[in-house]
Amino acid sequence: MSTDHDGTTDTTPKKRAGLFDIRFVIAGLIGVYGVILVLLGIFNASDEELARGDGLNINLWAGLGMLVGAAVFAVWARLRPVVVPVED
Repeated sequence: MSTDHDGTTDTTPKKRAGLFDIRFVIAGLIGVYGVILVLLGIFNASDEELARGDGLNINLWAGLGMLVGAAVFAVWARLRPVVVPVED
């Protein structure tokens, strides 16, 4: 039993979308790409690539940014889940 914003009580059963929420899928994809870029930035950063990025390890920083973005999507999906109405 939950209380709505207007103070009324809602007794209809509700179900969350869970892992099928599109935000978890997006977080997973961005997270995988972020891990790949971080690993490339750490282990495969040649002097030529660093020179093209003006001394900045672009793969590393882009990967870290993607990991932060994936974490934001996952936290958002966890804190504000999609509620699916249950049919009888």
